[in-house]
Amino acid sequence: MFDQLPAPETLLRFGINIAAMLTLIFGLYYSRYRDKELVTAASLFNVFAFGVLTVLSSVEFSLTAGFGLFAILALFTLRSEQISKIEITYFFGSIAIAVICSLQGTTLLFTGIVVSIVLLGAWVLDHPRILSSAQGVKITLDKIDTDALSDPQRMRDDLSERLGVDVMSFQITTLDYINDMARLKVFYRQ
Repeated sequence: MFDQLPAPETLLRFGINIAAMLTLIFGLYYSRYRDKELVTAASLFNVFAFGVLTVLSSVEFSLTAGFGLFAILALFTLRSEQISKIEITYFFGSIAIAVICSLQGTTLLFTGIVVSIVLLGAWVLDHPRILSSAQGVKITLDKIDTDALSDPQRMRDDLSERLGVDVMSFQITTLDYINDMARLKVFYRQ
């Protein structure tokens, strides 16, 4: 019964995992984007993935089973609402940290260094000062103008006029013809 208790090294790895995940998700993502829903999902997914991967790394696990696990994870994308590239990147970062920390066979020092590199990369590459000239906003239009949607330049001009900014591009995330509504992600310069 007690031979299945986690080793002190596993608890240290979990501590590194939690500290790194909190830094990535709360320290970087939440402080910049304020998306509570993704923060909760990414944080819990990190803890769950760490648990599953820790158990799997302590038993013999075939490559086929690994591909099966990824196939199950891929089903989430088919059943989930669309999320932005930034959201999926931070979500993947949270999972990557769990994978890095849970794998047995690496030293704690190596694990700490790799996790630090991941966090430093996220901090630098998504720093507001690096890409400060462009910003994005999600908007909902309560009327679908099919002429504007079919002409990207006209749509950019219309959005620029409505928002009072220089719209660089836009991405249609949802079209709802029943309610005559469109959701867009608009990228602009002030």
